[in-house]
Amino acid sequence: MNSQQLQQLHTYLWTLPKAAGEKRAEVLLYGNQLLLESMDDKVLQQIANVASLPGLAGAAMTMPDAHWGYGFPIGGVAAFDAEQGGIISAGGVGFDISCGIRCLRSNLNLHDAAPLLSQLADRLFATIPAGVGEEGNISLNPQQLDQVLHGGAQWAVKQGYGDAADLEYVEENGRVAGAIPENVSELAKKRQRGEMGTLGSGNHYLEVQVVEHIYDALTAQAFGLHEGQLIISIHCGSRGLGHQIGTDYLMMLAKAANRLGIHLPDRELACAPIKSPEGQQYIGAMNAAINCALANRQILTHLTRTTFAEIYPHAALETLFDVSHNTCKEEMHEVDGKSRLLHVHRKGATRAFAPGHPKLPARYRAAGQPVIIGGSMGTGSYILAGTSSNQAFASCSHGAGRAMSRNQALKQWNGRTLINDLEQQGILIRTRSMRGAAEEAPGAYKDVDQVAEVTEQAGLARRVAFLRPKVCIKG
Repeated sequence: MNSQQLQQLHTYLWTLPKAAGEKRAEVLLYGNQLLLESMDDKVLQQIANVASLPGLAGAAMTMPDAHWGYGFPIGGVAAFDAEQGGIISAGGVGFDISCGIRCLRSNLNLHDAAPLLSQLADRLFATIPAGVGEEGNISLNPQQLDQVLHGGAQWAVKQGYGDAADLEYVEENGRVAGAIPENVSELAKKRQRGEMGTLGSGNHYLEVQVVEHIYDALTAQAFGLHEGQLIISIHCGSRGLGHQIGTDYLMMLAKAANRLGIHLPDRELACAPIKSPEGQQYIGAMNAAINCALANRQILTHLTRTTFAEIYPHAALETLFDVSHNTCKEEMHEVDGKSRLLHVHRKGATRAFAPGHPKLPARYRAAGQPVIIGGSMGTGSYILAGTSSNQAFASCSHGAGRAMSRNQALKQWNGRTLINDLEQQGILIRTRSMRGAAEEAPGAYKDVDQVAEVTEQAGLARRVAFLRPKVCIKG
């Protein structure tokens, strides 16, 4: 991206000036010059297109890790007011609805666990189904799947996957209201019946990490973190069901936009007014997919605990937090000095409530919401804490963000060579796809250290701990 097109508002905030006669809301981009110039040129066009959609509250924004996506850029944030004709867009949620990260803290230290890490890696790889179309041992009939779509992680706990203590540390206590399984197509449900408790492929992973550095000792204490501790991050979403919902509703939303005379600067921004029949139908299906993803990560948490117990009999894994980064949530936010009920689209962006927010668990209320910025399998990840509920609609970065396409990555890296190199660095990779490993090469992503630092300097969230990967399970 050519940063000369932008106007710098302060060190880590930029805007795109309007051309003469251009009708759109403000565009804000969080980042430093280096990160902005590393973004695809299309990011700027995409977020400007978002700013032209009806009912937008405030500005359309990108996070420091933004890159090109479908409709909205990944790392895009936009909020819409239903009372002002605001819209809901499948492209603003993403195809992998409620993709997110479940983070678990353990009572294990790397020093004590290290001798059995290779054995743990093999056992996790054998236990956790991962890969394109990979199915697990859970097969649900139609009635049971509808119960999942209604109940989310709460359903999973009732079935014996984990315990009720987990739910306090999951967004919406593990179940979002407003799910309507009847709005989900039979094809979407068919794709999901064998995929509960599976990771999937692409950038999804299960990582065993070590807390290598603490930035904020008081917040780390509140989060139960200390240096040398093993942490587990589970990154996945609603699998085939969420993808199919996105596909199913694109056409319906595009027809609704056409019927209602909504100008779409890009057909990938297919949308409908929140209050329209089509908008309400999509929201019911999207919420069902969110519950599916929350249940999926809850089941994977249970499988991870079971596996750890086989290798480390005294291991205890507690849920630190579970947060999604592909959603649209109904939330109260202040805009121009007035509190408004908004539908906040976060696509490749994480909700990051500030200290004192009533939706935070009591344990974290004074510290702020835990936020996970996931890195690539060879670099590292960060745990941060939310700092501002009034900035960017309480949103922040969700990961390092791709710096190049998967095809470009394939031209630069060989999967087997990459895995061998990472093993020499003390990082054990287990994957079914050498091609997939090459596509997810660390060098194909932005510098996660810089993304986390800029996220903090921009006032979106503050760094609490840096995590170094030790074991990574991928599809």
